[in-house]
Amino acid sequence: MDLQFTPEEQAFRAEIRQWVAAHLPADISHKVHHALRLTRDDMQRWARILGSKGWLGWGWPKEFGGPGWSAVQRHLFEEECALAGAPRVVPFGPVMVAPVIMAFGSKEQQARFLPGIASGEVWWSQGYSEPGSGSDLASLKTRAERVRTGSGDKYIVNGQKTWTTLGQYGEWIFCLVRTSSEGKPQTGISFLLIDMKSPGVTVKPIRLLDGEAEVNEVFFDDVEVPAENLVGEENKGWTYAKYLLAHERTNIADVNRAKRELERLKRIARAEGVYDDQRFRDQIALLEVDIVALEMLVLRVLSAEKSGKQSLDIAGLLKIRGSEIQQRYTELMMLAAGPYAVPFVGEAMEAGWQGDQALGGVWPGGAAHCAPLAATYFNYRKTTIYGGSNEVQRNIVAQTVLGS
Repeated sequence: MDLQFTPEEQAFRAEIRQWVAAHLPADISHKVHHALRLTRDDMQRWARILGSKGWLGWGWPKEFGGPGWSAVQRHLFEEECALAGAPRVVPFGPVMVAPVIMAFGSKEQQARFLPGIASGEVWWSQGYSEPGSGSDLASLKTRAERVRTGSGDKYIVNGQKTWTTLGQYGEWIFCLVRTSSEGKPQTGISFLLIDMKSPGVTVKPIRLLDGEAEVNEVFFDDVEVPAENLVGEENKGWTYAKYLLAHERTNIADVNRAKRELERLKRIARAEGVYDDQRFRDQIALLEVDIVALEMLVLRVLSAEKSGKQSLDIAGLLKIRGSEIQQRYTELMMLAAGPYAVPFVGEAMEAGWQGDQALGGVWPGGAAHCAPLAATYFNYRKTTIYGGSNEVQRNIVAQTVLGS
């Protein structure tokens, strides 16, 4: 295994770095580097910039309009975007549902849906989890009944999805729905594409501790969905869901964001005067070692793919370690800021906030970098749960990788 980048790969990195520096809006980069609130416009603006270059589907093969990059090139692209302060691309369209449509969708579905995903024009959401069906996703109850009408076959969908990330912005949603109750629970699930503007679809935001509505409940009340929106075969959706979840779990690892946030942690530690404290520096060093180890694991996977060797199915491992690292750097940021990280000031998440006079002006000049820390810390408690909880992932790893 050779973990060194070739001269051609280094030249590719330089090309990506130069392009991102020229096209990433400075106001968006500033927000990302300082963990400030990103609006829908911010996220979609960057998606459209990438789309206009043909890079929003950076992992796509050429036959579907992607750049056809190798695994190493895709990694370098993601790293350069993250280090430059680009927003994390909302993955539900280009990273999750698009590969499923490519692999299992019809030619008509590919022609209909992929262009809007590639351009960044259409916002997709994910409809998997339900109340009582999260880690045990096979127990989902949202039902789709196929009926014949004069205008063609349709599915009538009834049920509820929850924890739908950024669902308030969604225009289309891909859903796992139950189309049969016979046999094992996994055998009666189908994969359906639903227009969120359809009558009967209701989105209700879930307010979190930080006051944001990052996640939502989505209700389906007699929603009519054309049968041609079924991906693949009826009752085979569990197979497609597992294919998608491998992409999601690898995406959650997000080693490139961890490298960027490590530098932010160091900046906060210096500003708060704790960077020279040996015990705190030890904690930063331990985190950095973990990030390097995660990166080596990612590069091992890329090296195996590059050489044509079959790599272990370690998406779960990447998800476990990456999510724990994300939680750790938010904890260390809180520790670095101490008591100044505790107060919650919603306005502090907006760019340009200079301090809250309602607190009597008692915060020091560096309060702007302290203010978002508690909200981020609490928000990142989710990372070890979504995409398949880490406890469940450890069981899967034990069974499929270790054979125990």
